[in-house]
Amino acid sequence: MSKQQETAVYTHGHHESVLRSHTWRTAANSAAYLLGVLKPHMRILDIGCGPGTITADLAALVPDGHVTGVDHEPGILDRARATAAERGLANADFAVADVHALDFPDDTFCVVHAHQVLQHVGDPVQALREMKRVTRPTGFVAVRDSDYAAMTWYPASQGMDDWLDLYRRVARANGGEPDAGRRLKSWALRAGLRDITATSSTWTFATPEERSWWSGLWADRTVASAYAGRATEGGHATPKELRAVSDAWREWGAREDGWFSVLHGEILCRKDA
Repeated sequence: MSKQQETAVYTHGHHESVLRSHTWRTAANSAAYLLGVLKPHMRILDIGCGPGTITADLAALVPDGHVTGVDHEPGILDRARATAAERGLANADFAVADVHALDFPDDTFCVVHAHQVLQHVGDPVQALREMKRVTRPTGFVAVRDSDYAAMTWYPASQGMDDWLDLYRRVARANGGEPDAGRRLKSWALRAGLRDITATSSTWTFATPEERSWWSGLWADRTVASAYAGRATEGGHATPKELRAVSDAWREWGAREDGWFSVLHGEILCRKDA
């Protein structure tokens, strides 16, 4: 494994403010591009499953199949198992895994899915090679990642501009690529995938409730999560500068005319027979 892979770390960590976002995610709001190809019998691998909300949704959509959720962080898997248990799902299991070197035989899964994963890994092309390897012939590799440079909001805010610049610097210092969404097709081609459908979709936060939730989790994340520690320890920002960014998030969230859009790139790749 390359040094880059060894030193890539998950920028956000698993602070409550991060899980607040992760547990909001569903198959409908985060994997809609994939749902049309699912069949009841399919066996699915969900990489970077986190607290398991998308995993559980996928398991419910393949009642005669099975979903395995994997994550690099062992501690989050108990939360994922609880999510599946709460929904009464008997066709899901969870394990620790490294996407660069998956511990599964070739041609195991009908679908291999990763949501918001490749932006955080050291070698996304190698990750896609592994995803392809464990996918059955004619099966699907499905990936969705946000693209930070393409995120946009209103009204303009210097503090929010500072946030975006800071986040991208911290993520890259951690070995990741925050503007992954636009790169997914290129990475897939380099990984040897050829039958690629590339799309995009957005999350939009505009109602008072949406603005309060989105701004609040980023305001908290900026000063209290692993991301905050990495920003200060890496010399990217001082605690005072982080507080200013956090305040800018709250000020934006309180604006009646506030609007925020998160662009995601998506690829649905069919493996050759």
